Amino acid sequence: MKKLTAEWDSPLFMQVQAQFETAAQKLSLDENIFNRLRVPDKALIVSVPFRNDDGSIRVVPGYRVQHNDVLGPYKGGLRYHPLVNLGEVAALASLMTWKCALVNLPLGGAKGGIQIDPTLLSRGELQRMTRRYTSEIVNFIGPDVDIPAPDMGTNEQVMAWIMDTYSQLKGHAVAEIVTGKPVIIGGSLGRKEATGRGVVYCLIEASKLLNYKLDESTRIAVQGFGNVGAAAVKKLEKIGTKVVAVSDVKSGVYNPKGLSYQALTDWVNQHRSLEGFPEADAVTNAELACLDVDIVVPAATEGTITPEIARKLKCKILAEGANGPTTLEADKIIEDRGDIFVIPDILANAGGVIVSYFEWVQDLQNYFWTEQEINKRLFEIMSTAFQTIHEFSKAHQVNMRNAALMTGIQKVSQAMLTRGFYP
Repeated sequence: MKKLTAEWDSPLFMQVQAQFETAAQKLSLDENIFNRLRVPDKALIVSVPFRNDDGSIRVVPGYRVQHNDVLGPYKGGLRYHPLVNLGEVAALASLMTWKCALVNLPLGGAKGGIQIDPTLLSRGELQRMTRRYTSEIVNFIGPDVDIPAPDMGTNEQVMAWIMDTYSQLKGHAVAEIVTGKPVIIGGSLGRKEATGRGVVYCLIEASKLLNYKLDESTRIAVQGFGNVGAAAVKKLEKIGTKVVAVSDVKSGVYNPKGLSYQALTDWVNQHRSLEGFPEADAVTNAELACLDVDIVVPAATEGTITPEIARKLKCKILAEGANGPTTLEADKIIEDRGDIFVIPDILANAGGVIVSYFEWVQDLQNYFWTEQEINKRLFEIMSTAFQTIHEFSKAHQVNMRNAALMTGIQKVSQAMLTRGFYP
């Protein structure tokens, strides 16, 4: 692999690049397309000054990266996290390109972020920072150009502030500028739970494939109790499985008899973390992943499934709710083991962008669907994508991750070759 330019050089970007290069080689991808897709189309770095509650001015770095828009407008989340950097955002933008193509959405891949810990900000500081960031990137985004959405550290309130700021600058309400908004201002029913729900839909398809029942005897560990993990736990409980372990950034909890979604939610709402939850024993994130369970759902952040953990996994299915949770070395170990079925991230967590697409379409039409319609359409798309990737995997004798990447890359490549090169 060629040495990457310093601007993009980060562990996650190198991992995504290595995965892309493996898939591209297996596809015998056109060399010109290969060179073009290795790096994003555009990247914007902005300084984001905002006023603290004490009146002082703080300046933090902000990013927006647009990878490829051959299939349609750029689409991707916005994360607030102290470790956000250009390489990470570029990597995630690339994954969004493959993800959108994989599930047949007329969208391209983008990602954004601000390098800050949002939990240390007051509501006023968070709002002022968000509005200033929006004003800094206002000419880089648009409902027909690039549509942001929530990600780690952001939520529907942050999207509401972005929508309002953009609308104020344009002089009229532009609901379709972001997705993941509150329903009252053009958000979609089912959007908040969509990513976690999509993970479970993939597990349902995998269980059919493996002739494996999802019932009260199925033990599941979920790494992460944010938007994705919590929604997955809720849906897993609803379909009758037993979630025995859950974790967040501070701690994890384990009860072999099962955990209650409502009890966990009530505790987190009151104490802001799972730490001290009285109905379970404490476990670390590493211990949680290695428990004797049937399914592990890494739904926290990238790089949590390390080589050490990969060797100790006891699960039958690994469903990647987070982006890039399995390192390259760990992925190789899991593949060599051959006893774990992996549902790769660009498939497993595609539910969020699918319902974001639904929201964008509803805003453009000013016509909104019922939650039942949304969930039905989400299941149809996730189910079809899962089956398509599995069939590709068998036909080309590659694992599910390569099958997913190859499917997405192939569609983008075909579209680029069809449109041609300008000028």
